Amino acid sequence: MANKALFGVVPRTSRETPATTTVNAAGGRAYDFTARHALAQIAATNCFNGTYYVDADSNLKIAKEAVAKLHNDPEFIAKVAVFSRSKGYMKDMPAYLTAVLATLDSKLFRKVFPKVIDNGKMLRNFVQIGRSGQAGKKLNMTARSIRGAICDWFENHTADFIFRASIGNDPTMRDILRMARPRPESGEKAALYAYLKGAEVKEGEYLTFHKDGSVRYRHSFDALPSIIKQYEGFKKSHAGEIPKVDFRMLDSILTKDEARKMWQAQARTAAWTMTRMNLNNFAKYGVFDSKELTEIVAKRLANREEILKARAYPYQLLMAYNATTNVPPVVRESLQDAMETALENVPAIEGPIYICVDTSGSMASPVTGYRAGATTSVRCLDVAALFAAAMLRKNKLAEVLLFDTSVHRVNVNPRDSVMTNAKLFARNGGGTDCSCALRDLNSRQAKGNSVIFISDNESWVDSGVHYGYRNGTGMLTEWNTFHARNPKSRLVCIDLTPRANSQLKDSDEILQVGGFGDAVFDVVASFIEHGSSSNHWVDMIEKTEL
Repeated sequence: MANKALFGVVPRTSRETPATTTVNAAGGRAYDFTARHALAQIAATNCFNGTYYVDADSNLKIAKEAVAKLHNDPEFIAKVAVFSRSKGYMKDMPAYLTAVLATLDSKLFRKVFPKVIDNGKMLRNFVQIGRSGQAGKKLNMTARSIRGAICDWFENHTADFIFRASIGNDPTMRDILRMARPRPESGEKAALYAYLKGAEVKEGEYLTFHKDGSVRYRHSFDALPSIIKQYEGFKKSHAGEIPKVDFRMLDSILTKDEARKMWQAQARTAAWTMTRMNLNNFAKYGVFDSKELTEIVAKRLANREEILKARAYPYQLLMAYNATTNVPPVVRESLQDAMETALENVPAIEGPIYICVDTSGSMASPVTGYRAGATTSVRCLDVAALFAAAMLRKNKLAEVLLFDTSVHRVNVNPRDSVMTNAKLFARNGGGTDCSCALRDLNSRQAKGNSVIFISDNESWVDSGVHYGYRNGTGMLTEWNTFHARNPKSRLVCIDLTPRANSQLKDSDEILQVGGFGDAVFDVVASFIEHGSSSNHWVDMIEKTEL
């Protein structure tokens, strides 16, 4: 037999597959993204934590390299920061890009800051990143533009909001206040700032001092926001109603009975997100012993307006559903109802559609990366399976193909709940060959309007020459064959992990998009229904208002 490495059968296509330009983290052949596409992709996926193939330092390096190529285009960096926060609901990347803007364009920085730094957690992220020197250089946090932006943040939020946002360390709200020195020097906010900075209490007054020990300001206890007065009063006497503050402010001061009462009170009045995040605490502290409280919690979880207001991530609901095994069935059923609401914008696409789910070993990586003490239980595979189950629910002509180094078919009922089918799709193991799903479709001469891949994009098995792909990637070669048979078809590749390369080369019928959220569904639907340029993902970000 002749040498297959030299004389392997090359799949027949309608056009030549271009040569690859780089390799991915798994060592497979790949194509570089353009600078704009690389930043857009990374901003939608990078949480600066380690993934299956790449550690946290390497993910930071990927982001730095993408930003460095766009230093002469700060407006696009600004739009990516706003988009990744407002549409992708990311935290670390938009804060990082905002810090980068502070070094490039102070006017754009001031425009972007209030849109991205929208709560206390984001403010701490920004200050931490700015101080680290990783945004190009160590920021002077007392510089006029930066200090002004932070002071505006304090000015534009109520005293109650600032107090409730004061939880957290490295930096603390005390550190930020001492650094930014926001005004006023009298009234409710002045008293709040003195309280958060650790002012001493003497005879009903909060005192701050000059370095020489003399009194600088006196703030009456009565000037403090009422929630702080209630909180401080309860800390001293444990009398009266437990204050309605974040449980982390009370955790160390409550007795067991008080904690039980607190969680019962929280269950009665908590916001939707806190309810979703604390179902196990509700179970632990006996909330579900009360039929009334159980019904209140279940009703809130299924409330459509509350779900949309909370900007609920579908995978967050999946995580809650998987993690809450000790809650009443009616509460778990409400989580399923919430999932249906969170996915109501899933597009219905005409004609046959193939959804290819990567189930390889690397898809076991946490979707937000490995994080010491706080790694999410939601894997890339869980997100991919959830996406496939949601698409199957809305598209009667959809077919799901699970793949690793070969295709695995599974019988499903599209009418089953999204949660049920997501679990069915979440099988795992093996290497990665992104071309095998398209190769399977080509082997049976499949007809279709669209193909959607959801993967970590680390294909490597098909890089060997024995597959016959001696020039470009196997995925692009097989797609060219599929597209030649279905000339109106479009391919969407959803990437779940940060990278600056792909298995595909940009073209008008291919969309490459990063991340998982409502924005992805919108972009996918728009592209498949209307088509666009090869920069459709970047074009969507370009439309972001600053």
